[in-house]
Amino acid sequence: MNYTQTQVIEEEVEGLDRDEDSSLGDYPIDTLLIRNENRTVHDVLRRIEKGTFIMDPDFQRDFIWKEDKQGKLIESVLMRIPLPVFYLAENQEGEMVVVDGLQRLSTFQRYVNNEFALKLPHQKELHNKKFDDLSPKLQNRIEDCNLILYVIDAKVPVQALLDIFERVNSGIPLTRQQMRNCLFSGQATKFLKREASTDLFKKVTGGSLDPNKMRDREFINRFCAFQLLGLDGYKGDMDDYLARALEHMNELEASKLEKLSSEFRTSLKNNMTVFGKYAFRKHSRDTSRRSVINASLWDVMSTGLSRYPEHLVEARVERLKDAFYELLDDDEFSASITLGTNQVNRVVTRFAKTNEMLQEVFDDYAG
Repeated sequence: MNYTQTQVIEEEVEGLDRDEDSSLGDYPIDTLLIRNENRTVHDVLRRIEKGTFIMDPDFQRDFIWKEDKQGKLIESVLMRIPLPVFYLAENQEGEMVVVDGLQRLSTFQRYVNNEFALKLPHQKELHNKKFDDLSPKLQNRIEDCNLILYVIDAKVPVQALLDIFERVNSGIPLTRQQMRNCLFSGQATKFLKREASTDLFKKVTGGSLDPNKMRDREFINRFCAFQLLGLDGYKGDMDDYLARALEHMNELEASKLEKLSSEFRTSLKNNMTVFGKYAFRKHSRDTSRRSVINASLWDVMSTGLSRYPEHLVEARVERLKDAFYELLDDDEFSASITLGTNQVNRVVTRFAKTNEMLQEVFDDYAG
């Protein structure tokens, strides 16, 4: 398979807790900080141009509304039909991240910039008209249209914020990683995108992590979190842990991100050297059929083999394989990468057993 092409094998992922239900958990019901703002289309578009309203293309993916639907939105505004509310999330820098309403805001932006003409044959006054073709009266009606914005305060915890995202988003459902990619946009998200695009990453993961859902970046996010924050920083909430890792990465010096990239790529090469196409997947020595990638196995083996130089790993391939297969036969370890994988005790168990195994294989190599 040529991994320079955008080609993804749709696969389930094992060892990944499916705890993405819309539940605000223990967050106090009377303390959600959501304020109401009224702004005109003109004001909002001006803020988008200034960059204070975030319309992240990685997060929002492709603009998907067809032009007939965009035209109907403009027609509704011109007919003074009230629009549904918009949801935005304020980040720590005071910027507004579009949570719900991207398609509508993008439509306003495209139309005011004369990027499409209205296709409304039943409205002779509007049919085939771009914004500049409208009368000043109708142009003003669009730009003066009042939008009701609900703004989620930056003080709202990440877990609650992600839950709100899921509840209010009226477009195509977004994954948690897509949400994180928007909320923590910066050098951290650029790092994830860059590492996910390498042939090395695509090869060692078998091209099986869907980039459209950002599953590939989620796995790299997991590596970065355990590598940078350590096991002590994990408190049982994977969403919070991955978000804190991105926040931390956004503050790192370039040299430290380069070091992180080097460690990550060393790990990928080492795992590929030892396990080939079975890297990060449950298997035995005589396995012929490749199983699905296991997120929890990824956590321990990606961080674990990042610590050892390639020449040392190459010299101990068979020894490492034997130890790894023995580890998979350990019932406690197997459970820790299969069931309730986000529980603190499961995470501690799988890291402790993996580190013990690696220390024995590499004689506690200290670098």
